[in-house]
Amino acid sequence: MRKAEIYRNGILAGILIEENRNGFVFRYEDAYFNDPSKPAISITLPKKKKEYRCEYLFPFFSNMIAEGENRNVQCRLLKIDEKDQFGLLVATAAADTIGNITVKKIK
Repeated sequence: MRKAEIYRNGILAGILIEENRNGFVFRYEDAYFNDPSKPAISITLPKKKKEYRCEYLFPFFSNMIAEGENRNVQCRLLKIDEKDQFGLLVATAAADTIGNITVKKIK
């Protein structure tokens, strides 16, 4: 099991968990979920539920991963299997992302 913290504008919004290669969970942090001034991190992960489950990495997060040659280069340099979307996400989305979402691996 691997986990990552999900931040929106530097504020902890939730936790992303890879239970196994076919089981992912995103859960809003209680403080973030209960604060009506904090928006959902994505239109596909509205703050109507605290926890979401999926058999694959949620499209919102997989869309944060590079594609094509950039992905190949990242995987080669970081020594990450090209099929390891979660690993690539936490290795590349900690700081230099497009938008306001960052991802930090929980050790």
